[in-house]
Amino acid sequence: MTAPFRSPRPARRRAARPSPRRRPPGPRWGLRIGAVTSVLLLAASGVGHAVVTGVESGIGRVDAFTGMSNRPGGGDGLNFLVVGTDGRDKLTPGEKRKYHLGGAPCHCTDTLMLVHLSADRDRASVVSLPRDSYAEVPAHTDPVTGRQRPQHAIKLNAAYAEGGPSLTVRTVEHMTGVHIDHYLEVDFTSFMRSVDAVGGVEICTVRPLRDSYTGLDLPVGTSRLSGGQALQYVRSRHVDGSADLGRMQRQQRFLASLIHKITSSGVLLNPVRFRNVADTVLGSVRADSGFAAGDLVDLGQAMRGFTPSSSEFTSVPLRTVAQPVPGVGSTVRWDPVQAPKLFQAIREDRPLAVHRDRTEPRARVVDVPPGQVQVQVGDGSDRPGPDAAVARELHATGFATTGAPGASPLGRTPRTVIAYDPRWDRSARSLAAALPGAELRPVAGRGPVMQVTVGQGHQAVQRVRAEEPAQKPGGIATITGDEAVCT
Repeated sequence: MTAPFRSPRPARRRAARPSPRRRPPGPRWGLRIGAVTSVLLLAASGVGHAVVTGVESGIGRVDAFTGMSNRPGGGDGLNFLVVGTDGRDKLTPGEKRKYHLGGAPCHCTDTLMLVHLSADRDRASVVSLPRDSYAEVPAHTDPVTGRQRPQHAIKLNAAYAEGGPSLTVRTVEHMTGVHIDHYLEVDFTSFMRSVDAVGGVEICTVRPLRDSYTGLDLPVGTSRLSGGQALQYVRSRHVDGSADLGRMQRQQRFLASLIHKITSSGVLLNPVRFRNVADTVLGSVRADSGFAAGDLVDLGQAMRGFTPSSSEFTSVPLRTVAQPVPGVGSTVRWDPVQAPKLFQAIREDRPLAVHRDRTEPRARVVDVPPGQVQVQVGDGSDRPGPDAAVARELHATGFATTGAPGASPLGRTPRTVIAYDPRWDRSARSLAAALPGAELRPVAGRGPVMQVTVGQGHQAVQRVRAEEPAQKPGGIATITGDEAVCT
């Protein structure tokens, strides 16, 4: 058998880049990326060298690269493999009960992220790798028995249990064709303590989020999460039908919000507060032995001005999400066309997302994706052509406009009216977000098509988007950090 795909590329010489020597410690879902980012940003501020040198000694070390061969050639930029394990032995019985962390850990990677820092250090690309991805681990020596094991099928997250960090790195490199420079790892305890150290993180949601398995219970709107609540948020996979895929997207939004908190809270400018945060964060992380204080400082100097808008997030494009494999279980299969394109962009140090012009207003996040909302537009104003213009603008922001605009059955109206069937009230609210000031008028029996009557006081259509990025045909679904944080 062969791996799901292998992006062949000739080995090439690594481009020169500012400093980093070789491999770092390890976080979980993404918190650790933010933690390391905070250290880098302090180093960039000019007050970080002594502090960073002091906390670097507290990083746990792990052998993630020794003995590896036949590795992909290096490209531009710097690549981190960030993994989160389900270790919970340092949590108190009360914390385990409160945050639904009972049961024995699986000693596997609960989360895997590939993080690419661009060669010019002005962009970070975060790619979530589904833990149930079908993988084929390379032939290796079992670290417990010492026996040689041939290449075989497995779920990606099981590579850690079978061969530790080294086999996890080898498997990811084999699947992606991306050379991993550094390895970072963190467990449940590290994650909770680190979130609390920065004072919690704000998360926004357009719908209630509840998961009886983790105890998550968030209302619509903005919530400030403590470490334990944040753990519930990034672990939850029973919120809706999206399972692990939705969970990965929530992890990405959490990471974007964490970066925003670190860069906007003043912690980077206060050496005493920073030292306390850094001791908590880096003292609970495991990293490869090649990542040292000098690398942190040099890399931090190169990352001055890094903000949430400098980051972009995506997940590996998928072909199937529940394909059974004998002896392995239900697996996720990567798209054999789009996934290689994604990793080629990483190797070539190209952006994954179209970064918004900062002068443009942010799109408003809505519950129901615009593409799932059918809209018929009619004219209720005393001006020529506004209905056609509104139809074009609604279509441009993603709504499924249908039929030709024309006179509205309501006649002239002073304000825009949205007539909708109460059974589609969530869709109606998403449409209303794009038409500020519009009146929502329930009409039983209308069916799924919304009727918009453009009123005399209509001003403009507000750009909206779904909470989750849409997968475009032939493209990769991405979101930038400034789009993911609370407004």
